[in-house]
Amino acid sequence: MQLQFRNAVERDAEAIVALVESAYRGESSRAGWTTEADFLTGQRTDAEGVRADIARPESLIRLALDGDGRLLACCHLERTGPACYFGMFSVDPARQGGGIGKRLMAEAERLAREDWGCTRMEMTVIDIRDELIAFYERRGYHRTGVKKPFPYGDARFGQPLRDDLRFEVLEKPLEDAR
Repeated sequence: MQLQFRNAVERDAEAIVALVESAYRGESSRAGWTTEADFLTGQRTDAEGVRADIARPESLIRLALDGDGRLLACCHLERTGPACYFGMFSVDPARQGGGIGKRLMAEAERLAREDWGCTRMEMTVIDIRDELIAFYERRGYHRTGVKKPFPYGDARFGQPLRDDLRFEVLEKPLEDAR
């Protein structure tokens, strides 16, 4: 499948929110394997937050579109010194497992390395997501052992259904990504 990549603009915000929500929350997310519906309800992101990510310096949302311009996947990138934060990675649940996400990850890593001069990628993953962490490990990311608290009580990140959620930082050196 031919993919086109481009940076999101403000008018893409609603479509990005719909994609992210479909990949992680509610019944539609169960069509794919990235669902968080068993331990989080409510929103994962909102248009205001997406627009802020698009507008902030050294931050962008990269889109993957099919040949007809339909949004298939997205990710948020933010340069933080020598590192690039990789987040909000979402693939249409009906298209997961077909290589779209791997291709978008490679594009994100290329952009971080070549355009921003970053030497590593970093991300946070809810640490109970063993299958998702294994996916990232197969792509060269490793667990750092650094844990960050889940933002309990902040509805912008969803409503937790359990009280043991926390994030773990994963990272990948970009020198090895070539």
